Amino acid sequence: MGGLRGIKTIRDFELDGKTLFLRLDLNVPLEKGKITDETRITASIPTIRLALEKGAKVVMASHLGRPKSPEDTQFSLEPVAERLSELLGMDVILAERPDSEAMKTILGSLKKNQLILLENVRFEKGETENSDEYAQKLAGFTDVYINDAFGASHRAHATIDALPRLIKQRGIGLLIEKEIKMLDQLLENPARPYVAILGGSKVSDKIDVIENLIDRVDAILIGGAMAYTFLKAKGLPVGKSLVEMDKVNYARELIARIEARDKTLLLPVDHKVTPDFNSHNCKSTAGQGIEEGMMGIDIGPQTVQQFTAAIKEAKTVFWNGPMGVFEKPAFAEGTFAIAKALAANEKAFRIVGGGDSAAAAEQSGYADKMTHISTGGGASLEYLQGDKLPGLEVLRERIRN
Repeated sequence: MGGLRGIKTIRDFELDGKTLFLRLDLNVPLEKGKITDETRITASIPTIRLALEKGAKVVMASHLGRPKSPEDTQFSLEPVAERLSELLGMDVILAERPDSEAMKTILGSLKKNQLILLENVRFEKGETENSDEYAQKLAGFTDVYINDAFGASHRAHATIDALPRLIKQRGIGLLIEKEIKMLDQLLENPARPYVAILGGSKVSDKIDVIENLIDRVDAILIGGAMAYTFLKAKGLPVGKSLVEMDKVNYARELIARIEARDKTLLLPVDHKVTPDFNSHNCKSTAGQGIEEGMMGIDIGPQTVQQFTAAIKEAKTVFWNGPMGVFEKPAFAEGTFAIAKALAANEKAFRIVGGGDSAAAAEQSGYADKMTHISTGGGASLEYLQGDKLPGLEVLRERIRN
Protein backbone atom coordinates (compact mmCIF):
# COMPACT_ATOMS: atom_id res chain seq x y z
CA MET A 1 0.00 0.00 0.00
CA GLY A 2 2.87 2.36 0.68
CA GLY A 3 1.67 4.20 3.79
CA LEU A 4 3.77 7.36 4.06
CA ARG A 5 6.84 5.95 2.29
CA GLY A 6 8.41 8.48 -0.06
CA ILE A 7 6.16 11.32 1.11
CA LYS A 8 7.54 14.45 2.76
CA THR A 9 5.72 16.36 5.49
CA ILE A 10 5.39 20.08 6.07
CA ARG A 11 8.24 19.80 8.59
CA ASP A 12 10.67 18.99 5.77
CA PHE A 13 10.33 22.32 3.95
CA GLU A 14 11.92 25.73 4.38
CA LEU A 15 8.87 28.01 4.27
CA ASP A 16 10.14 31.43 5.36
CA GLY A 17 8.91 33.99 2.82
CA LYS A 18 7.52 31.22 0.56
CA THR A 19 3.93 31.05 -0.67
CA LEU A 20 2.40 27.84 0.62
CA PHE A 21 -0.66 26.36 -1.07
CA LEU A 22 -2.41 24.46 1.70
CA ARG A 23 -5.20 22.14 0.51
CA LEU A 24 -7.49 21.55 3.48
CA ASP A 25 -10.76 19.74 4.02
CA LEU A 26 -13.05 22.46 5.36
CA ASN A 27 -16.15 20.75 3.99
CA VAL A 28 -18.26 21.35 7.10
CA PRO A 29 -22.05 21.01 7.44
CA LEU A 30 -23.96 24.29 7.27
CA GLU A 31 -27.52 25.17 8.21
CA LYS A 32 -28.78 28.60 7.18
CA GLY A 33 -25.19 29.79 6.85
CA LYS A 34 -24.18 28.55 10.31
CA ILE A 35 -21.56 25.84 10.87
CA THR A 36 -23.14 22.90 12.74
CA ASP A 37 -19.97 20.82 13.20
CA GLU A 38 -16.53 22.44 13.05
CA THR A 39 -14.46 19.25 13.60
CA ARG A 40 -12.75 19.55 10.21
CA ILE A 41 -11.88 23.20 10.81
CA THR A 42 -10.31 22.56 14.21
CA ALA A 43 -8.47 19.51 12.81
CA SER A 44 -6.73 21.78 10.26
CA ILE A 45 -5.49 24.35 12.80
CA PRO A 46 -2.19 22.63 13.84
CA THR A 47 -0.90 22.54 10.24
CA ILE A 48 -1.95 26.16 9.61
CA ARG A 49 -0.19 27.31 12.81
CA LEU A 50 2.99 25.41 11.93
CA ALA A 51 3.03 26.97 8.45
CA LEU A 52 2.70 30.45 9.98
CA GLU A 53 5.40 29.71 12.56
CA LYS A 54 7.72 28.69 9.72
CA GLY A 55 7.14 32.09 8.09
CA ALA A 56 4.99 31.02 5.12
CA LYS A 57 2.55 33.17 3.22
CA VAL A 58 -0.44 30.86 3.50
CA VAL A 59 -3.04 30.33 0.78
CA MET A 60 -5.67 27.85 1.96
CA ALA A 61 -8.05 26.04 -0.36
CA SER A 62 -11.00 23.69 0.17
CA HIS A 63 -14.22 22.50 -1.38
CA LEU A 64 -17.60 22.75 0.33
CA GLY A 65 -20.52 20.59 -0.79
CA ARG A 66 -21.30 20.04 -4.46
CA PRO A 67 -22.15 23.40 -6.02
CA LYS A 68 -23.35 23.48 -9.62
CA SER A 69 -21.90 26.96 -10.25
CA PRO A 70 -20.40 30.00 -8.44
CA GLU A 71 -23.99 31.28 -8.15
CA ASP A 72 -24.69 28.55 -5.55
CA THR A 73 -23.83 31.00 -2.79
CA GLN A 74 -25.02 28.66 -0.04
CA PHE A 75 -21.74 26.81 -0.69
CA SER A 76 -19.57 29.87 -0.08
CA LEU A 77 -16.68 29.42 2.34
CA GLU A 78 -17.43 32.80 3.94
CA PRO A 79 -18.69 31.31 7.26
CA VAL A 80 -15.57 29.10 7.33
CA ALA A 81 -13.30 32.11 6.75
CA GLU A 82 -14.99 33.92 9.65
CA ARG A 83 -14.60 30.94 11.99
CA LEU A 84 -10.96 30.39 10.99
CA SER A 85 -10.31 34.07 11.68
CA GLU A 86 -11.75 33.67 15.20
CA LEU A 87 -9.82 30.48 15.95
CA LEU A 88 -6.50 31.78 14.64
CA GLY A 89 -6.91 35.34 15.92
CA MET A 90 -5.90 36.56 12.45
CA ASP A 91 -7.44 38.19 9.42
CA VAL A 92 -8.57 35.54 6.89
CA ILE A 93 -9.05 37.10 3.45
CA LEU A 94 -11.57 35.25 1.27
CA ALA A 95 -10.22 35.47 -2.29
CA GLU A 96 -12.79 34.92 -5.03
CA ARG A 97 -10.43 34.94 -8.02
CA PRO A 98 -7.82 32.17 -8.10
CA ASP A 99 -5.93 33.39 -11.18
CA SER A 100 -2.26 33.99 -10.49
CA GLU A 101 -2.07 37.71 -11.32
CA ALA A 102 -4.89 38.67 -8.95
CA MET A 103 -3.37 36.43 -6.27
CA LYS A 104 0.12 37.87 -6.73
CA THR A 105 -1.33 41.33 -6.04
CA ILE A 106 -3.01 40.13 -2.83
CA LEU A 107 0.10 38.21 -1.74
CA GLY A 108 2.29 41.24 -2.39
CA SER A 109 0.38 43.29 0.16
CA LEU A 110 -0.21 40.47 2.69
CA LYS A 111 0.55 41.48 6.27
CA LYS A 112 1.99 39.26 9.03
CA ASN A 113 -1.41 38.74 10.68
CA GLN A 114 -3.20 37.85 7.46
CA LEU A 115 -3.70 34.69 5.46
CA ILE A 116 -5.78 33.82 2.40
CA LEU A 117 -8.62 31.38 1.88
CA LEU A 118 -9.63 30.76 -1.72
CA GLU A 119 -13.36 30.65 -2.35
CA ASN A 120 -14.81 27.13 -2.78
CA VAL A 121 -12.57 25.42 -5.35
CA ARG A 122 -15.59 23.55 -6.74
CA PHE A 123 -16.93 26.88 -8.02
CA GLU A 124 -14.26 26.31 -10.68
CA LYS A 125 -15.30 23.67 -13.22
CA GLY A 126 -11.66 22.70 -13.66
CA GLU A 127 -11.44 21.40 -10.08
CA THR A 128 -13.54 18.26 -10.48
CA GLU A 129 -12.25 17.81 -14.05
CA ASN A 130 -8.66 17.70 -12.71
CA SER A 131 -7.88 20.44 -15.22
CA ASP A 132 -4.24 21.26 -15.98
CA GLU A 133 -5.30 24.75 -17.07
CA TYR A 134 -6.88 25.48 -13.68
CA ALA A 135 -3.90 23.92 -11.90
CA GLN A 136 -1.51 26.17 -13.90
CA LYS A 137 -3.32 29.25 -12.56
CA LEU A 138 -2.78 28.05 -9.00
CA ALA A 139 0.80 26.98 -9.65
CA GLY A 140 1.53 30.52 -10.86
CA PHE A 141 1.69 31.78 -7.26
CA THR A 142 2.68 28.58 -5.42
CA ASP A 143 6.18 27.79 -4.10
CA VAL A 144 5.32 24.84 -1.85
CA TYR A 145 2.27 22.55 -1.97
CA ILE A 146 0.93 20.78 1.12
CA ASN A 147 -2.09 18.47 1.12
CA ASP A 148 -3.81 18.14 4.49
CA ALA A 149 -7.26 17.29 3.12
CA PHE A 150 -7.47 13.61 3.96
CA GLY A 151 -11.23 13.57 3.37
CA ALA A 152 -10.70 14.65 -0.26
CA SER A 153 -7.58 12.62 -1.03
CA HIS A 154 -9.50 9.80 -2.73
CA ARG A 155 -10.56 12.26 -5.46
CA ALA A 156 -8.32 12.98 -8.45
CA HIS A 157 -9.29 16.67 -8.52
CA ALA A 158 -7.13 19.59 -9.62
CA THR A 159 -6.11 20.83 -6.16
CA ILE A 160 -5.42 17.22 -5.07
CA ASP A 161 -3.72 15.78 -8.17
CA ALA A 162 -3.03 18.12 -11.12
CA LEU A 163 -1.58 20.98 -9.02
CA PRO A 164 1.00 19.01 -7.00
CA ARG A 165 2.29 17.49 -10.26
CA LEU A 166 3.35 21.03 -11.20
CA ILE A 167 5.06 21.87 -7.90
CA LYS A 168 8.48 20.43 -7.12
CA GLN A 169 8.24 20.96 -3.36
CA ARG A 170 5.21 19.03 -2.20
CA GLY A 171 4.11 17.01 0.78
CA ILE A 172 1.46 16.42 3.44
CA GLY A 173 0.31 18.23 6.56
CA LEU A 174 0.08 17.04 10.16
CA LEU A 175 -3.51 15.79 9.88
CA ILE A 176 -2.89 13.42 6.97
CA GLU A 177 0.29 12.21 8.66
CA LYS A 178 -1.69 11.36 11.79
CA GLU A 179 -4.56 9.77 9.83
CA ILE A 180 -2.32 7.42 7.88
CA LYS A 181 -0.25 6.42 10.91
CA MET A 182 -3.45 5.60 12.81
CA LEU A 183 -5.04 3.64 9.95
CA ASP A 184 -1.79 1.76 9.31
CA GLN A 185 -2.02 0.38 12.85
CA LEU A 186 -5.24 -1.37 11.78
CA LEU A 187 -3.46 -2.90 8.79
CA GLU A 188 -0.04 -3.79 10.21
CA ASN A 189 0.11 -6.16 13.20
CA PRO A 190 -2.91 -4.90 15.18
CA ALA A 191 -3.13 -5.96 18.85
CA ARG A 192 -5.53 -8.87 19.30
CA PRO A 193 -8.38 -9.56 19.67
CA TYR A 194 -9.21 -7.20 16.78
CA VAL A 195 -12.92 -6.40 16.47
CA ALA A 196 -14.57 -4.59 13.54
CA ILE A 197 -17.99 -3.05 14.10
CA LEU A 198 -19.84 -2.37 10.86
CA GLY A 199 -23.17 -0.62 10.47
CA GLY A 200 -25.00 1.78 8.22
CA SER A 201 -27.65 1.10 5.66
CA LYS A 202 -26.01 -0.89 2.84
CA VAL A 203 -23.95 -4.05 2.58
CA SER A 204 -22.87 -2.87 -0.90
CA ASP A 205 -21.10 0.15 0.64
CA LYS A 206 -19.03 -2.14 2.85
CA ILE A 207 -18.16 -5.10 0.60
CA ASP A 208 -14.61 -3.96 -0.21
CA VAL A 209 -13.76 -3.10 3.37
CA ILE A 210 -15.25 -6.41 4.59
CA GLU A 211 -13.10 -8.27 2.04
CA ASN A 212 -9.99 -6.52 3.30
CA LEU A 213 -10.87 -7.05 6.97
CA ILE A 214 -11.98 -10.69 6.87
CA ASP A 215 -8.45 -12.11 7.19
CA ARG A 216 -7.23 -9.37 9.55
CA VAL A 217 -9.89 -9.30 12.27
CA ASP A 218 -10.91 -11.82 14.91
CA ALA A 219 -14.56 -10.76 15.07
CA ILE A 220 -17.02 -8.78 12.97
CA LEU A 221 -20.07 -7.20 14.63
CA ILE A 222 -22.77 -6.14 12.19
CA GLY A 223 -25.60 -3.76 13.04
CA GLY A 224 -27.57 -1.07 11.27
CA ALA A 225 -29.81 -1.78 8.30
CA MET A 226 -27.09 -3.86 6.63
CA ALA A 227 -27.70 -6.49 9.34
CA TYR A 228 -31.18 -7.23 7.93
CA THR A 229 -29.66 -8.43 4.66
CA PHE A 230 -27.55 -10.91 6.66
CA LEU A 231 -30.56 -12.04 8.72
CA LYS A 232 -32.53 -12.54 5.50
CA ALA A 233 -29.62 -14.64 4.24
CA LYS A 234 -30.03 -16.85 7.32
CA GLY A 235 -33.71 -17.35 6.51
CA LEU A 236 -35.03 -15.17 9.33
CA PRO A 237 -38.12 -12.93 8.96
CA VAL A 238 -37.19 -9.23 8.77
CA GLY A 239 -40.65 -7.67 8.30
CA LYS A 240 -40.43 -4.56 6.15
CA SER A 241 -36.86 -3.73 7.21
CA LEU A 242 -34.45 -2.45 4.58
CA VAL A 243 -32.88 -5.39 2.70
CA GLU A 244 -30.59 -5.38 -0.34
CA MET A 245 -32.07 -8.38 -2.12
CA ASP A 246 -29.22 -8.50 -4.66
CA LYS A 247 -26.72 -8.89 -1.79
CA VAL A 248 -28.47 -11.72 0.10
CA ASN A 249 -26.40 -14.40 -1.65
CA TYR A 250 -23.19 -12.47 -0.93
CA ALA A 251 -24.20 -12.21 2.75
CA ARG A 252 -24.90 -15.97 2.86
CA GLU A 253 -21.50 -16.76 1.33
CA LEU A 254 -19.76 -14.33 3.68
CA ILE A 255 -21.31 -15.97 6.75
CA ALA A 256 -19.93 -19.33 5.55
CA ARG A 257 -16.48 -17.85 4.83
CA ILE A 258 -16.23 -16.24 8.26
CA GLU A 259 -17.21 -19.52 9.94
CA ALA A 260 -14.70 -21.45 7.80
CA ARG A 261 -11.94 -19.12 9.01
CA ASP A 262 -12.97 -19.76 12.63
CA LYS A 263 -13.74 -16.07 13.09
CA THR A 264 -16.62 -14.67 15.12
CA LEU A 265 -19.58 -13.02 13.40
CA LEU A 266 -22.12 -11.35 15.66
CA LEU A 267 -25.47 -10.32 14.18
CA PRO A 268 -28.30 -8.69 16.17
CA VAL A 269 -30.20 -11.14 18.38
CA ASP A 270 -32.99 -8.61 18.98
CA HIS A 271 -34.09 -5.29 17.55
CA LYS A 272 -35.89 -2.05 18.17
CA VAL A 273 -38.76 -1.99 15.68
CA THR A 274 -41.42 0.45 14.59
CA PRO A 275 -44.38 0.24 12.19
CA ASP A 276 -43.45 3.52 10.55
CA PHE A 277 -40.12 5.24 9.99
CA ASN A 278 -41.66 8.59 10.97
CA SER A 279 -43.09 7.18 14.20
CA HIS A 280 -41.37 7.88 17.51
CA ASN A 281 -42.88 4.74 19.04
CA CYS A 282 -40.70 1.65 19.03
CA LYS A 283 -40.52 -1.63 20.91
CA SER A 284 -37.95 -4.37 21.36
CA THR A 285 -38.41 -7.76 19.72
CA ALA A 286 -38.26 -10.98 21.75
CA GLY A 287 -35.76 -12.56 19.35
CA GLN A 288 -33.92 -12.30 16.03
CA GLY A 289 -37.02 -12.31 13.81
CA ILE A 290 -39.05 -9.22 12.94
CA GLU A 291 -42.80 -9.58 12.46
CA GLU A 292 -44.69 -8.53 9.34
CA GLY A 293 -45.54 -4.83 9.19
CA MET A 294 -42.61 -3.82 11.43
CA MET A 295 -39.20 -2.49 10.48
CA GLY A 296 -35.92 -2.62 12.38
CA ILE A 297 -34.49 0.79 13.26
CA ASP A 298 -31.91 -0.04 15.97
CA ILE A 299 -30.25 -2.97 17.71
CA GLY A 300 -32.07 -4.24 20.79
CA PRO A 301 -30.90 -4.46 24.46
CA GLN A 302 -29.72 -8.10 24.25
CA THR A 303 -27.62 -7.25 21.18
CA VAL A 304 -26.16 -4.25 23.00
CA GLN A 305 -25.08 -6.62 25.80
CA GLN A 306 -23.47 -9.09 23.38
CA PHE A 307 -21.69 -6.39 21.35
CA THR A 308 -20.52 -4.64 24.54
CA ALA A 309 -19.06 -7.90 25.87
CA ALA A 310 -17.10 -8.44 22.61
CA ILE A 311 -15.83 -4.84 22.64
CA LYS A 312 -14.75 -5.18 26.29
CA GLU A 313 -12.37 -8.03 25.38
CA ALA A 314 -10.89 -6.30 22.30
CA LYS A 315 -7.40 -4.80 22.07
CA THR A 316 -8.08 -3.18 18.67
CA VAL A 317 -11.47 -1.87 17.47
CA PHE A 318 -12.49 -0.31 14.17
CA TRP A 319 -16.00 1.15 14.07
CA ASN A 320 -17.65 2.19 10.83
CA GLY A 321 -21.38 2.81 10.59
CA PRO A 322 -24.17 3.44 13.12
CA MET A 323 -26.32 0.68 14.63
CA GLY A 324 -29.59 2.41 13.74
CA VAL A 325 -31.24 5.69 12.80
CA PHE A 326 -29.27 7.58 15.47
CA GLU A 327 -30.27 10.98 14.05
CA LYS A 328 -33.62 10.43 15.80
CA PRO A 329 -33.22 10.37 19.60
CA ALA A 330 -35.79 7.56 19.94
CA PHE A 331 -33.66 5.32 17.71
CA ALA A 332 -30.17 6.30 18.93
CA GLU A 333 -29.81 4.05 21.96
CA GLY A 334 -27.92 1.19 20.28
CA THR A 335 -25.42 3.43 18.47
CA PHE A 336 -24.68 5.46 21.60
CA ALA A 337 -24.28 2.24 23.61
CA ILE A 338 -21.54 1.15 21.19
CA ALA A 339 -19.80 4.52 21.65
CA LYS A 340 -20.06 4.08 25.43
CA ALA A 341 -18.59 0.55 25.24
CA LEU A 342 -15.67 1.81 23.16
CA ALA A 343 -15.08 4.66 25.60
CA ALA A 344 -15.02 2.22 28.52
CA ASN A 345 -12.31 0.00 26.99
CA GLU A 346 -9.45 2.39 27.64
CA LYS A 347 -6.74 -0.23 26.99
CA ALA A 348 -7.85 -0.81 23.39
CA PHE A 349 -6.70 1.01 20.26
CA ARG A 350 -10.03 2.46 19.04
CA ILE A 351 -10.52 3.99 15.60
CA VAL A 352 -13.80 5.52 14.43
CA GLY A 353 -13.98 5.93 10.64
CA GLY A 354 -16.66 7.35 8.37
CA GLY A 355 -18.80 10.45 8.58
CA ASP A 356 -21.88 8.94 10.27
CA SER A 357 -19.83 7.08 12.89
CA ALA A 358 -17.81 10.22 13.65
CA ALA A 359 -21.03 12.23 14.02
CA ALA A 360 -22.49 9.53 16.27
CA ALA A 361 -19.37 9.51 18.46
CA GLU A 362 -19.61 13.29 18.81
CA GLN A 363 -23.33 13.25 19.61
CA SER A 364 -22.90 10.45 22.14
CA GLY A 365 -20.54 12.61 24.20
CA TYR A 366 -17.76 9.99 24.09
CA ALA A 367 -15.72 11.33 21.16
CA ASP A 368 -12.83 12.48 23.35
CA LYS A 369 -12.44 8.93 24.70
CA MET A 370 -11.59 7.42 21.29
CA THR A 371 -8.00 6.87 20.20
CA HIS A 372 -8.75 8.53 16.88
CA ILE A 373 -11.78 9.71 14.94
CA SER A 374 -10.97 9.88 11.24
CA THR A 375 -11.99 13.01 9.36
CA GLY A 376 -11.64 11.03 6.16
CA GLY A 377 -15.04 9.43 5.66
CA GLY A 378 -14.84 7.75 2.25
CA ALA A 379 -11.07 8.26 2.06
CA SER A 380 -10.43 6.31 5.27
CA LEU A 381 -12.61 3.43 4.02
CA GLU A 382 -10.88 3.36 0.64
CA TYR A 383 -7.48 3.35 2.34
CA LEU A 384 -8.50 0.46 4.62
CA GLN A 385 -9.90 -1.56 1.73
CA GLY A 386 -6.51 -1.34 0.02
CA ASP A 387 -7.18 1.35 -2.60
CA LYS A 388 -4.47 3.83 -3.52
CA LEU A 389 -5.46 7.45 -2.82
CA PRO A 390 -4.60 9.89 -5.65
CA GLY A 391 -3.83 12.62 -3.09
CA LEU A 392 -1.08 10.49 -1.56
CA GLU A 393 0.26 8.74 -4.66
CA VAL A 394 1.00 12.02 -6.45
CA LEU A 395 3.26 13.06 -3.57
CA ARG A 396 5.51 9.98 -3.50
CA GLU A 397 9.10 10.61 -4.53
CA ARG A 398 9.20 7.62 -6.89
CA ILE A 399 6.64 9.10 -9.35
CA ARG A 400 8.55 12.32 -9.95
CA ASN A 401 9.57 13.15 -13.49
